[in-house]
Amino acid sequence: MQGYSIAKWEEPDEIYRKLKDLVKQPIRRIKREAMEKYLEYFNSRCHRSKEIVAEARNFIPGGAQHNLAFNYPFPLVIEKAEGPYLWDIDGNRYIDFLQAGGPTILGSNYPPVREKVIELLQTCGPVTGLFHEYELKLARLINKHMPSVEMFRMLGSGTEAVMAALRIARLGTGKKKVIKVGGAYHGWSDQMVFGLHVPGTGRYEAHGIPKSCTQHTQEVPPNDIPALERKLKMNRLRGGTAAVIVEPLGPESGTRPVYWNYNKEVRELCDQYGALLIFDEVVTGFRVGLGGAQGYFQVKPDLTVFGKIVAGGYPGAGGVGGKRDLISLLAAGIESGKKRAYVGGTLAANPLSSLAGYYTILEIERTNACEVAGRMGDRLTEGLKYLIEKYRLPYVAYNQGSICHLETSGAMFVKIDLLHLKKSLKDIHERKFMMEEMGAAYMAEGIVTLAGSRMYTSLSDTPEVIDQALERFENVFRNVEGISP
Repeated sequence: MQGYSIAKWEEPDEIYRKLKDLVKQPIRRIKREAMEKYLEYFNSRCHRSKEIVAEARNFIPGGAQHNLAFNYPFPLVIEKAEGPYLWDIDGNRYIDFLQAGGPTILGSNYPPVREKVIELLQTCGPVTGLFHEYELKLARLINKHMPSVEMFRMLGSGTEAVMAALRIARLGTGKKKVIKVGGAYHGWSDQMVFGLHVPGTGRYEAHGIPKSCTQHTQEVPPNDIPALERKLKMNRLRGGTAAVIVEPLGPESGTRPVYWNYNKEVRELCDQYGALLIFDEVVTGFRVGLGGAQGYFQVKPDLTVFGKIVAGGYPGAGGVGGKRDLISLLAAGIESGKKRAYVGGTLAANPLSSLAGYYTILEIERTNACEVAGRMGDRLTEGLKYLIEKYRLPYVAYNQGSICHLETSGAMFVKIDLLHLKKSLKDIHERKFMMEEMGAAYMAEGIVTLAGSRMYTSLSDTPEVIDQALERFENVFRNVEGISP
């Protein structure tokens, strides 16, 4: 589809077949002697990172503030980011397929946006606590590209935006139940730490969260429309469903991809049972295309959740948009006698974030960044598929345009056997550690990924950058157990 990063939608049946085969097989990890050499890279080439993180553990839990920074064997301290590259504090350069977790589709520290931000800092500064013209400019531009977002309220993060969307849904419908797809990530609020990463796990990760906080949160298996309809029917007897929330590519940014008509069928069920449809476009908004995943699938949600990209990767980024009557429930200020879904945020919609988001979207439009990044994602994925075949590995590579997946351990696809729970958890733990080792090996070869299994391409990637990355991936694959020298 023209203007979108996904040139052709790959139906997921074959992907799931390969993933099923992957978890049936013994783990194919890196040979021990090769892994020792990769770990030696961190000891010999990353001295300052190691020292800083060691000290940081005395003041910061785990030694790093962000979940994405927890890389094995220790987090790297990044000093410089530019385009497709990152440099650590020891001067080592890396190809950056993390791209801040997805929002920097223009590439890191994109100069035209940076220059506008610097101009703003010299006059207004980053925050005033009062209204700024770029709040309007950004909201109007989002509406231009996503007509379903008739109104937009900017917040501080994707997690906050999900919280606001659910609050709007409950106030707007008068219902309580919220259905999510098992394995999806919708932030870390109490009500959404439910069925994380692995479908069917319910409250497994809900430590420190009272059961009452998740009593109205439900999950259904991915791609299972009959299960969703059963849940909606049951809820109708118990007061109804306020909303169904989905990641439109599938849980975990398409790690568990959906079939083409899935979102359309969810939309139809929501209409039939009087539930709102929420699209979580924290990753897909302005990455899949200027129209988001909703434009790509031609499905109109009632509410859309946005993340970091609406501030161009700058801090204070997130928001919720949708139908005028629903988003009006978030109206700021005090209106006597009117019920509203209360939200706040001192730094939400600050001048810096609003301006950066506005110029980022303009640059995406000007450069056709989504389509360019998607072509590079296709090139990377096809190259990985070739290497997997060449070395006869059971690994699985697939992508949705500029969102690329490389499953080497299948940790997230192990089925939980309740009769043999201890064995299942042991298998998941071993596969997760193998994934961490793969991530460390990629890093030692000069590639930054998300948890060793996901990669985001950007406008700054070129065929030369992608081909260089594939050479480095091949260096890792050559060192996998069972590969002949």
